[in-house]
Amino acid sequence: MFARIYQPSKNAMQSGRARSRDWVLEFEPAMAKRPDPLMGWASTGDTRRQVRLNFESRDEAVAYAKRYGIAFQIREARETPRIIKTYASNFASDRKEPWSH
Repeated sequence: MFARIYQPSKNAMQSGRARSRDWVLEFEPAMAKRPDPLMGWASTGDTRRQVRLNFESRDEAVAYAKRYGIAFQIREARETPRIIKTYASNFASDRKEPWSH
């Protein structure tokens, strides 16, 4: 049983950072998915794949994994730098990129 602990990235479809502050513990797949003979859907007998635990801090997630003897790997989140621009900079005469339209 092997797990990974990480902070999920922000949703690409929305500008908010909701649900990206918590830390998540997910188990790595123990077996590959295979097509179901009746319906053809992907299925597996690995039920740990459905477990996803949320924690408020990384230390809580690590303590949980150690308490239950779960081997884990921590994936640190990469912070993307925020480029703060004004709307007027789109129309500046000294733009480095030419207008595309």
